[in-house]
Amino acid sequence: MSEEGGPPPKPTFDWLPEGTEALADGEYDAIVLGTGLKECVISGLLSVKGKRVLQLDRNGYYGGDGASLNLSNLFEKFQAGEAPSNLGQNRDYNVDLIPKFIMATGNLTKMLLHTKVTRYLDFKSIAGSYVYKGGKILKVPATPEEALTSPLMGLFEKRRFRNFLLYIDQYDAKKPETHQGRDLTKMTM
Repeated sequence: MSEEGGPPPKPTFDWLPEGTEALADGEYDAIVLGTGLKECVISGLLSVKGKRVLQLDRNGYYGGDGASLNLSNLFEKFQAGEAPSNLGQNRDYNVDLIPKFIMATGNLTKMLLHTKVTRYLDFKSIAGSYVYKGGKILKVPATPEEALTSPLMGLFEKRRFRNFLLYIDQYDAKKPETHQGRDLTKMTM
């Protein structure tokens, strides 16, 4: 507030073209364009080191190409008009443009916690994953039973995937009898 009790004067800069107005409130050590995960991590690391960071995004939502959009943002992004009212509340939807999975104890999780980016993220267990194929929304199989009934795979793929899920379910790193002759520290599946 200024001394007269009104709003503070807007900052001016020598380099600002005449007739234009400053969009930010001062000078910054870094300006980060975009609000995707990489940009948020960079901003977080810089700010943890005491740098003044201005982060901008051209979209009306956070997250860049990997954003999770509510119903209105989703319809707007794909220029599909207004969201139908029979779909329920806007806040009931959160559609990932690119689904993201992060290992709970991985280095990325540690870095997100360190940079405090987690204040802007929601972590949750995955209840299910779905794909859009042939005009239908289909559940990605996550159990042996779902693998056998899924229209996403052929007969041989279903059998292989079912066996993979059974192997993973019974695998115990401390019990070599569950390894089926595989050393997962030296090979991939």
